[in-house]
Amino acid sequence: MLVAGVDVGSTQTKAVILNENSEIVSRGILNTGANVVKAAEKAFQAARSAAGVEEWEITSIAGTGYGRYKVHFGDIQITEISCHARGASFCFPGTRTILDIGGQDTKGIHINEKGEVVDFCMNDKCAAGTGRFLAAAADVMSIPLDDLGGVALQSDNPLRITNVCTVFVETEIMNHLSRGKKGEDILSGVHQSIAGRSVSLLRRVGIVPEITFTGGVSKNIGMVKALEEKLGSTINVSDDSQYMGALGAAIFALERAKARHDGQEAGAPEATIKERK
Repeated sequence: MLVAGVDVGSTQTKAVILNENSEIVSRGILNTGANVVKAAEKAFQAARSAAGVEEWEITSIAGTGYGRYKVHFGDIQITEISCHARGASFCFPGTRTILDIGGQDTKGIHINEKGEVVDFCMNDKCAAGTGRFLAAAADVMSIPLDDLGGVALQSDNPLRITNVCTVFVETEIMNHLSRGKKGEDILSGVHQSIAGRSVSLLRRVGIVPEITFTGGVSKNIGMVKALEEKLGSTINVSDDSQYMGALGAAIFALERAKARHDGQEAGAPEATIKERK
């Protein structure tokens, strides 16, 4: 039995295929771009190609993310809040608080021991404190996005970044550069600013150990360190943190497939279900 989860995010689309033992068989990832439908199809195809399987061999497919309803080949759609909760709980069973920083929004999620969502809050009206915020800093400083965290860790004197607006922070960074400030000090300040906003968001749902960091920004080692300093504790970061939404969706798909095999029907939080042809 094989199932799949497809997470259509604002910046990247991810796909994960699981087997009946809840083991990851393959992954697929690509930039979402303007065509959300194509992004979902291509990410799923990439995961299938990596696994060497055809679509008909996939028993159930769950879509999640802001473009989940564009996963037309799927048979169930589930909110990314529930999927990140289930994925984080699967990777780190002790998880009670989740911070998800994606390309365009930040989420704070409180879950129980079953991986069920107890409370959550989102910063989805502004790109401040998101991957887009970091991308803006990378563009201004002409540094590859993947290198930001490493450069920030070289700082001995982080600068205070006062602007939280993605647009205005570019001007602030340029002003620091024109005054001869070190790039690593500027970037360390950017990371500290995002960490501060993120911790404030988490406090709204309650910061309860263990804390798990998910989303694409979790790959940034400078961001991980800045968050741990603000929180005063270590945080969980999985090698699959970027795929956490897709993983959680695949877990829901697997539960549903097994329930149907046993002659039952599995429910999923805030899910829309349709029969696959």
